[in-house]
Amino acid sequence: MTQGKRSFDKKKSFGRADFPQGFLFGTASSAYQYEGAVKEGSRGESMWDTFARKYPERNCHSNADETIDFYHRYKEDIQRMKDINMDSFRFSISWVRILPHGKLSKGVNKEGIRFYNELIDELLANGITPLATLFHWDTPQALEEEYGGFLSENITMDFRDFANICFEEFGDRVKLWLTINEPWVYSVGGYDAGRKAPGRASKYMNDAATAGKSGHEAYIVSHNLLLSHAEAAEAFRNCHNCKDGKIGMAHCPLWYEPYDVTCDEDVEAAERAMEFMFGWHMNPTVYGDYPEVMKKIVGKRLPSFTDSQSRKLKGSFDFIGINYYSSVYAKNVDEVDPDKPFWRSDQHVEWKSM
Repeated sequence: MTQGKRSFDKKKSFGRADFPQGFLFGTASSAYQYEGAVKEGSRGESMWDTFARKYPERNCHSNADETIDFYHRYKEDIQRMKDINMDSFRFSISWVRILPHGKLSKGVNKEGIRFYNELIDELLANGITPLATLFHWDTPQALEEEYGGFLSENITMDFRDFANICFEEFGDRVKLWLTINEPWVYSVGGYDAGRKAPGRASKYMNDAATAGKSGHEAYIVSHNLLLSHAEAAEAFRNCHNCKDGKIGMAHCPLWYEPYDVTCDEDVEAAERAMEFMFGWHMNPTVYGDYPEVMKKIVGKRLPSFTDSQSRKLKGSFDFIGINYYSSVYAKNVDEVDPDKPFWRSDQHVEWKSM
């Protein structure tokens, strides 16, 4: 495999002037990884709290009980953002800080509302644009125990209730929203490989897993993530407080190059891998359905949308969020074990590092 030579501008300097006016330079966080204070402010317990405590050996014997203590030190951190000339800050809102038991019917936590109000006001007072993420993998433990969290379609309306509270409380000041962060990572990591909370997988994928069904549950979870996104987007567009705001989803695709550009099978493998990674959650929000190649390969293990769900999903975003980390080569794999399905094997692709 050969790569063509590329020429680069010999310009010596590169700065903000090279970007269009209004381009936001910023930094990002997530509630569970940053906030700490897991037992303060009337916060409830998330799935990650339970997973880290129950399986310390699967989490490097660490937890997020304290982390960087953003809950108490956010003003100092915002000053650091200002000092390094950041324009924006993306944070996630802890579901269990707003709804400690995951459900509107179980009560809204005013302390949580106050914390995020003060955080948003502090950002704006320092000239920093807030971007809010509704879900960064911290499913309420109460909903895990009640109906299995995102394994159940029941979660879609509980998520809509949570989202609607956030829109009504913060939408007058937060104008950029993300519903779901990196959906494929959540589904595959937690329900196919079993390496992230809640750690579900088949034994042939992860011997430490105590429950789960690889090659099945990840598709169910992602289906319910998409339905939850659609409900939240609809609530956002009906929110009287959210005028001039925009909403989207934070995708996390790798980039795939054919392992051998002269091999048609590898070229097709790269395209197929991108459909399984990016198209999986992007296509339904554009076309109202999954990519054809996924439907063909996964078959009955891939849930289907009703007509009304499809209509609600189509066009349910104002912008496309991309978290980009890495690229890999894609090599075609002809044969996989049909008795041991998992998301990667369904692609019929082997990832090769660059």
